[in-house]
Amino acid sequence: MPDKERRGDPVPPPSPPSPDPSPSLGQRIRHLVIGRPRDLADTGLFHRLSLIPFLAWVGLGADGLSSSAYGPEEAYKTLGEHTYLALGLVLLVAVTVVLISAAYSRIIEQFPHGGGGYVVATKLLGPTPGVVSGAALLVDYVLTITVSIAAAGDALFSFLPPSLAGAKLAVEAALIVGLTVLNIRGVRESVIALLPIFLLFLLTHAIVIGAGVLLHLPEVPATVAQVRTGYQHGLSVLGAGGMMLLFVHAYSLGGGTYTGIEAVSNGLPIMREPRVPTAQRTMLYMASSLALTASGLLLCYLLWQVHPVPGKTLNAALIERLVSPWPMGHSFAILTLITEGALLVVAAQAGFLDGPRVLANMALDSWVPHRFAALSERLTTQNGILLMGAASLTALFYARGNVSHLVVMYSINVFLTFSLSMFGMLRFWLGARGRPARVRRLALFTSGFLLCAVILLITVLEKFLEGGWVTLAVTGLVIVLCFRIRRHYRRSSATMARLYAELDNVPQGAAEPPIPDPARPVAVVLVNAYSGLGIHTVLNIFRAFPNHFQGLVFVSVGVVDSGELKGEGGIQELTRRTEDMLRQYLLLAAGLGVAADYRLAVGTEAVETGEALCLNVAKEYPRSTFFAGKMIFQKERWYQRLLHNETALAIQKRLQWAGKTMVTLPVRLREA
Repeated sequence: MPDKERRGDPVPPPSPPSPDPSPSLGQRIRHLVIGRPRDLADTGLFHRLSLIPFLAWVGLGADGLSSSAYGPEEAYKTLGEHTYLALGLVLLVAVTVVLISAAYSRIIEQFPHGGGGYVVATKLLGPTPGVVSGAALLVDYVLTITVSIAAAGDALFSFLPPSLAGAKLAVEAALIVGLTVLNIRGVRESVIALLPIFLLFLLTHAIVIGAGVLLHLPEVPATVAQVRTGYQHGLSVLGAGGMMLLFVHAYSLGGGTYTGIEAVSNGLPIMREPRVPTAQRTMLYMASSLALTASGLLLCYLLWQVHPVPGKTLNAALIERLVSPWPMGHSFAILTLITEGALLVVAAQAGFLDGPRVLANMALDSWVPHRFAALSERLTTQNGILLMGAASLTALFYARGNVSHLVVMYSINVFLTFSLSMFGMLRFWLGARGRPARVRRLALFTSGFLLCAVILLITVLEKFLEGGWVTLAVTGLVIVLCFRIRRHYRRSSATMARLYAELDNVPQGAAEPPIPDPARPVAVVLVNAYSGLGIHTVLNIFRAFPNHFQGLVFVSVGVVDSGELKGEGGIQELTRRTEDMLRQYLLLAAGLGVAADYRLAVGTEAVETGEALCLNVAKEYPRSTFFAGKMIFQKERWYQRLLHNETALAIQKRLQWAGKTMVTLPVRLREA
């Protein structure tokens, strides 16, 4: 095309012009807190933002590993005086971690673009189970943050004077706020900042578990005898059936041990290419560390005959008893508990990493407001991060930081999602006749589904009145809200489709029109898709201003959201699609016999990028007037502003402040 150098060359996201080139005080503070905007023109950007297996283990695996601070404790305390059953729990906990991790490793193969339980349930079971799983995951990740921070507070305040206990809730709230800010800066930055804590936890707990087992090796025969005696006593008191019920009960209430395993499959979009091997290696690291740590702590509880101590966690009681004879043992105990508390803070990362990602996936499917798929200038899902932070603060204050109460609420949704994912994969492999490894996969997902379903059922029945009902009620409310939002978006889309159908006879040219004369009046039209809204706006311009405008310039911002930033080349593909869409408008202009051109930019925020692009166009076409279409509903309701962005009005205000004329043309919609 001869005009290619002038027509529609994509430009990097421009910055709004300012009379003062130096940043304002507010901008300097913002950049100091959350960092400078990312350069979307950088072709290696995704590579630098993504995580290698080790860093992914830190950012996502910490959630699973940290659950060893409260999961084994809940199971062990449930046994009461029948601690001899802990030996069976040691083995079953390790087997369960390996089994669920192996199942999710296969899920990663089947769904290499991530999404976890929401995508698995949606694709394999249908939209309704999908939104149930998605809603459960959202509540789950809110509680991931809350449980991790509350457990961190318990660990840290286990060695502090009791007089400071009143400050625990305030400290926990401050930690949630701090993590919210850190995650708005970016995933990689937040993970690297927390790396030393993760490594120190591994070192101190390896020493505790190793020493706890090795120092008791000479007493293994005596311990075995005690277990045998306890088993015989329990058999006479409880009977075989009673012992089995107690064992299953303790195993189920220790379900918090496995709560972080799904995080890796949800976090696939932030993995370094090749993603599937990276994610599977991360899963291997997490499963190995969690199985060894959780089982090792349970074994140490049994070997050292640890009992609950008021104001202390079981881990604190174990560590203090173990290291009391050591030189500087007290200092080591404090260091270990600090690293445990700090790792629990790191574990809250999973909620901030994966919760907004689930929100973004659901937003792309119109279950939640579309704005949750938007990215900030730091390429983080800022809206989702802020929502997760606010909701976790609410849950923290509701439960007053009570970990036992929160773990019950937490476990229910985790195993609801686990069960749906396992059942979906089981159903998939039942129908996959003739595929390699089908029998092994069926065995894996059948076992995983039965384990997860049993834990879910027992936890709900046993703890319904102790917080379980709250989780079920909140999750049910989220599900209802999702269906209401989806219904609104579908009705709006249907109305827009009818509008487009009414305009299907609009003529289109066979070739692109000439470029407008900058010296003559030009209408600049803001569009985001080739749709009834855009076509209607173009036609209304010539109806409202007959014989005035001698040309059209179509302007569009390719908004980089969570659906676009999923790998190398995502931004380039978005640019190509946006350009193709704008070329359709050129053919529309040709059919109307009007000269036309287009301009586009790519950015994470439509308003600022769109404003700057429009001001650049105004320099090229001094006699330009700006136009945008806006959907007007017959009955305006408060939630419509939340569900539909106000981009046109926001850009209009900015352009008018800059002295440019912009007209918003209404398109009336009647919801069915």
